This record gives sequence, C-alpha cells and structure tokens, in this order.
Amino acid sequence: MTDDQKKKLTVFETRVRQLMFICDTLKAENADLKKQLAAKTQDLLSAEEEIEALNARYDNLKIARVVSIKQGEIKNAKQKLSKLVREVDRCIALLNE
Repeated sequence: MTDDQKKKLTVFETRVRQLMFICDTLKAENADLKKQLAAKTQDLLSAEEEIEALNARYDNLKIARVVSIKQGEIKNAKQKLSKLVREVDRCIALLNE
C-alpha cells in the first residue's frame, strides 16, 4: 500500500468513526425524544380526562341551578297567589260590611 492510500484509508476510518459517533448521538437523542413524547402524550390524556370530568361537573351544576331557579319561581308564584287570595278575601270582607 502506498502512502497516499494509507492517508486516504486513515481519513476514511476517521470519517467512519465520526459518522458512528454522530449516529450513536442521534440514537440517544431519538430515544430521549421518544420518552419526552410518551410523557407529553400521557400528560395530554390526563388533561383531556380532567377536562371531561370538569365539563360533566359544569353540566351538573347548570342543571342544579336550573332546578333551583325553577323551585324558587314556584315558591314565588305560590307566595304571589297567596297574596292575591288574601287581597280577594279582604275585598269580599269589605263588600260584606
């Protein structure tokens, strides 16, 4: 082998080692990124579950509020009706005098 060929072989070996190092580095980075992606995916799933639970609670609160408003309206209506009946009774009493 000539000196020129030996130099070329040495340069080639150096470049192959550099490529192997870069490949190993990229594999490690890829593995780390996969772990990060899995963690973020799990976080996203947890957040979606929490959102669903909060939406269900919100819907329940809306329904409870509507029911309580309706009960309040019924109570007010009964009070108004009772008041009207008392006024009618007073008027009848005044007419009977």
